[in-house]
Amino acid sequence: MGPVAPLELLELLKQRAAERIDEAAERLGALSRAIWSAPELAYEEHRAHRELTSFLEREPPAKSWAVQPHFGLATAFRAEWAPPEAAAGPGALQLAFLCEYDALPALGHACGHNLIAEVGVAAALGLRAALEAVAAPPPVKVIVLGTPAEEDGGGKIDLIEAGAFKDLDVVFMAHPSQEDAAYLLDVAEHDVTVKYYGKASHAAAYPWEGVNALDAAVLAYNNLSALRQQMKPTWRLHGIIKNGGVKPNIIPSYSELVYYFRAPSMKELQVLTKKAEDSFRAAALATGCTVRVFWSSL
Repeated sequence: MGPVAPLELLELLKQRAAERIDEAAERLGALSRAIWSAPELAYEEHRAHRELTSFLEREPPAKSWAVQPHFGLATAFRAEWAPPEAAAGPGALQLAFLCEYDALPALGHACGHNLIAEVGVAAALGLRAALEAVAAPPPVKVIVLGTPAEEDGGGKIDLIEAGAFKDLDVVFMAHPSQEDAAYLLDVAEHDVTVKYYGKASHAAAYPWEGVNALDAAVLAYNNLSALRQQMKPTWRLHGIIKNGGVKPNIIPSYSELVYYFRAPSMKELQVLTKKAEDSFRAAALATGCTVRVFWSSL
């Protein structure tokens, strides 16, 4: 490619990236469908891991991506490519695209993680094609990082702790949505499991001897629903009663709630979670139950 003006060069490189993605569109679509058709839960994405690593190993020219399966986690991976002319060394820019591919229980890929995987790979192919079109490409590594367990468990946290993100300079990820947006506002999230302990008794014969743990869970649920009126528009809370007893004629001695809380910042999230914990403990006090509150680590 001869000398051209910077803006013209940028447009040419964007066009080359788009052409490369279009050329691979059928294969990329097949990759997405393969992941979508066999949804796997967090940390169990063995087929998706195999589909993605095999795709990159086969993508022409074959073996040009250095693929590391099981990178830090059993279902994580890392694939990288660098222009040979750039002699990418320790000072090279390391630019990564993330792929997610776990699914939701009973729903499958309701959040479109199969599409996140497809887009991550496609973007990497496009950037590589743009760099290959440059006569003297800059020192850069293009990396595809497979990050499992987004829906549950926090696979990215595991990979951060394993050092997978240590040397990365820029990281991109796309997520399907109802609208087009180049940037989405991040939110801080904290989840909690709340366990109430009461005393079982026959609900018809000796109800006065029981301490109803389900009552505590229901009161807590209603406490949080009442709290919504005083919440900021940007705050979110949502949860379920995971365990509410075993049989109608047995006063439940145990119940369990699971809740997620979200706010625009850690500071605001702490305010929201303090209100929530007060609601949980108030329900225990009202019913005579014992409560244990297990917040996820931040």
